[in-house]
Amino acid sequence: MNKVALLFPGQGSQYVGMGKVLYESFPEARETFEEANNALGFDLKKLCFEGDMEELIKTENTQPAILTASMAAFRVYMKEIGIEPAYAAGHSLGEFSALCCAGAIKFTDAVKIVRQRGKFMQQAVAVGVGGMAAVSGVSQSTIDEECSNVSKNGKLIVVSNYNSPEQIVISGHLEAVEEAGAKLKASGARVIPLKVSAPFHSPLMQPAADLLNGELCKYSYFDLSYPVLSNVTALSYQGKESIIENLTKQMVQPVRWQASMQYLQNEGVDLAIELGPQTVLRNLMKKNAPQIKTYSYDNAADIQAVKRKLLSGEQDISNGMEVITKCIAAAICTKNSNWDEQAYQKGVVEPYRKIKNLKEEILKENRQPSIEEVGQALDMLKSVLLTKMVSKEKQIEYIGQILGETKFKEIFKNPEVG
Repeated sequence: MNKVALLFPGQGSQYVGMGKVLYESFPEARETFEEANNALGFDLKKLCFEGDMEELIKTENTQPAILTASMAAFRVYMKEIGIEPAYAAGHSLGEFSALCCAGAIKFTDAVKIVRQRGKFMQQAVAVGVGGMAAVSGVSQSTIDEECSNVSKNGKLIVVSNYNSPEQIVISGHLEAVEEAGAKLKASGARVIPLKVSAPFHSPLMQPAADLLNGELCKYSYFDLSYPVLSNVTALSYQGKESIIENLTKQMVQPVRWQASMQYLQNEGVDLAIELGPQTVLRNLMKKNAPQIKTYSYDNAADIQAVKRKLLSGEQDISNGMEVITKCIAAAICTKNSNWDEQAYQKGVVEPYRKIKNLKEEILKENRQPSIEEVGQALDMLKSVLLTKMVSKEKQIEYIGQILGETKFKEIFKNPEVG
């Protein structure tokens, strides 16, 4: 069975029309965009689907737009395929998406946080003061050394992104970026200035980091449903307690994407799925860990390939396992309208963990689930739907869809709901 990682893109992957196909095809995507609109108080959906590119690329708009498109793709993936990942990782902004999809941050909180994050990043350094450039064709040590040599007399430049062995990004004062770029070109490097509004992931962003830390402290965080990698450490989060610290440090420290992908490879991940606009992370994987086959959920052919690759393995175990998997997926994807954290813990978190552990046990034993175990999964979903305040009609609809045409449809017909 494949060991799956989910990847979430960062700023730069945006385009007008992103998420529109999923929105038109799946209710989960439509609900996601509507949630974002309500949380932000403006029509983010219209900006994503038919907005002006100049407005979309504004950092304060780009960040909630990409996060929303990524969450929509995640919810569709979970509804369509339903295989929970072994790991998740997000590039810069994408780390928020990864944490959100792992249940550590509420989606409506996350879109508001990254909207503010974008504003803080834009305000931290005046336009024209900072810059960034992508460098390739020379060694990492050469780039590190040149940044160190140029950083003097009040000028600062650092490596901001270790994206792959063939792509490193430098960031800092514009004058320093231009000087280092010229010297690296003389050493045989290819240097491409980036169209960005600020020197991201450099010490110049400390004012933004301080403001973001204050913003992050306003919200609640929850246990992660599965491991998420930190851009700062290139290792898994140890718990929700480190979320604020890591996301604050990420503003001023480099994105260690190459090391993160090597970590996934070392942990035995053999399949990754990029959830969000474009295929940037899928393409980078070819440079970082080519053994990990990577697909994009923004590509129709890739989506079909993922379904063929993953669903056949799940269905081979049994129809019962299919029901359990879909119950877990529905529990994750369903919109929450209950903000009583004690009730949420008892009615959602605890029963979900129980069934998640049950599924892992069944897979480890390579057996078919019993009728009782399938019933436990359905009971879990009923508890989740009831706690999240889903209407009785919708509860019946969701459970009916999951039972579908399997042999369990007759066994569990007319299921009681809250």
